[in-house]
Amino acid sequence: MAIWAVVVFASVLRSFTGFGFALAAVPVFSLFLLPAEAVVLSASLAFTLSVLSLRTYWGIIPIRPMVPMLMMALLGTVAGAAVLTVISPAQFQLWVGISVIVACLGVSVIQPSKRWDSPGLSWITGLASGLMNGALAIPGPLVVIYVMLTEPVPKRSRAFLMTFFLASSVMALVSYGAAGIIRPQSGWYFLLAFPALYGGDKLGYYLFRRFGDALYRRIALAGLIGIGVTIILRAVVG
Repeated sequence: MAIWAVVVFASVLRSFTGFGFALAAVPVFSLFLLPAEAVVLSASLAFTLSVLSLRTYWGIIPIRPMVPMLMMALLGTVAGAAVLTVISPAQFQLWVGISVIVACLGVSVIQPSKRWDSPGLSWITGLASGLMNGALAIPGPLVVIYVMLTEPVPKRSRAFLMTFFLASSVMALVSYGAAGIIRPQSGWYFLLAFPALYGGDKLGYYLFRRFGDALYRRIALAGLIGIGVTIILRAVVG
């Protein structure tokens, strides 16, 4: 039931805000599953959610400008998947919590402006996000901060993030398969979580259509800060 609850919450958050599935889900998954199992489940669910909601964001932004950033993310994802094979559960939880807090702080203080946009910043963001994607299945924090820096239009920001996370989830799954950390039980975990994913996606998109962008920052920040603090405390206390 705990896994279902977090999948519903993460799906609603993603469908409403355009980001946040892995940020919300992986910290809680890591409390019940081994690190490798947690990231494989998160990546498979994130990919499925991206496909289910494809019609709500595809075509809003051009894909070509994103290609260099995605290529750097691919390099980082491959390297990050190798890190996952040697990281301890405590380290895993600690870095997940820190990543959540950093993302929340960034989103809360940054005002968007096109003057921040540059190829160098895009490439660095892609590489660093790929490392986090491969090691933690959480590409979101740095990408969210990048988009909040560079894209002032909320609808385009949401579309950029959802497109990037679709590609990131594919990269992560391919990397995990190559690293040999996808096990038969991963399929069972996915099937058990899918009904919650589907229901959360429908509810989140309904709320997005009903209430728009006005509440998304407050909802995302409140939920993610709470999760981040909880996981950091658990990792530190032991």
